[in-house]
Amino acid sequence: MCGRYAAKKNPADLAQEFDAVDETDGKAREADYNVAPTKNVVTVVQRHPRDAEGQVLEDEPAVRSLRVMRWGLVPFWAKDVSVGNRMINTRAETAAEKPAFKKSLARRRCLVPADGWYEWRRTGKQKEPFFMTRPDGHSLSFAGIWDTWRDPKDPDAPQLITFSIITTDAAGRLTEVHDRMPLVIHERNWADWLDPDRTEVEELLAPPMDLMETIELRPVSDRVNNVRNNGPELIERVDPATDLDATEALFDLPKP
Repeated sequence: MCGRYAAKKNPADLAQEFDAVDETDGKAREADYNVAPTKNVVTVVQRHPRDAEGQVLEDEPAVRSLRVMRWGLVPFWAKDVSVGNRMINTRAETAAEKPAFKKSLARRRCLVPADGWYEWRRTGKQKEPFFMTRPDGHSLSFAGIWDTWRDPKDPDAPQLITFSIITTDAAGRLTEVHDRMPLVIHERNWADWLDPDRTEVEELLAPPMDLMETIELRPVSDRVNNVRNNGPELIERVDPATDLDATEALFDLPKP
C-alpha cells in the first residue's frame, strides 16, 4: 500500500522536471516530509484546453500542468466527502473493473511526484519504518487517478478535486519490507500515462523493473509513525535498532 510519502520539491523545480506549466496558483504546500491522506498535494495532469464557456477544445494540443489535489478519491457520484478516506489507494489489479475507479482510469490519470514513500516491515509485534527512494535524486512518479466532486447539498460550493494512488504487488527487494507498493511510472511512459486521448492503459499497470531494482530501502526513524512530525530528519538513514520515539502510535491508515 501507500499511506505516507515525502514531497520536498517546490513547484518551480517540479515544473522543470516534468516539463509542465505551474498551475498551482500558490496553493502548493511547502516541503512535506510526512504527506498523509486528506492533504492537498501537487500532481501532474495533461488536459486539452477549454474555451471561455468551459467546452473542451479537443483539436487543441493537450497541456501538461501541475495541479493541487486532495489525497483520497471522492468519485463524482459520492454523497459525502468522507468516502475519500477509504480511497487513498486503488489496486492495479481491479482498477479497470470497479465503478469507483474505472472511469477515472480511462479518462482522468495523473502522476504524483514524490521523493520517496514510507513503508513498515513487521517483525513480530514490531514495525520498522523504511523510506524507499531513488539514489539519483530524481522524483518518483506514482500512478494516480483523479475525479471532481461537488457537494450535492450545496451546489454553489467550490469543486473538490481528489486523487488516489494506484498500488501493485511489491517488486524485487521491496518484498523484504511489504507485499504492496505504489505503482511507479517510468519517465519513458509519462506521456502515455497522461495522454487524455488514451483510454486503454493496462500495459502500463506493471512496475518498471529496471527502475525498481535501483530503489534504496533506507531504514529511518520511527518518528515518521506520527503524522504530526515533519522535517528532513524523517528521511535520514538511522540504525535499524535505534528506537527514537517508541511511545508514538502508528498512524492508523485504511487498507488499500
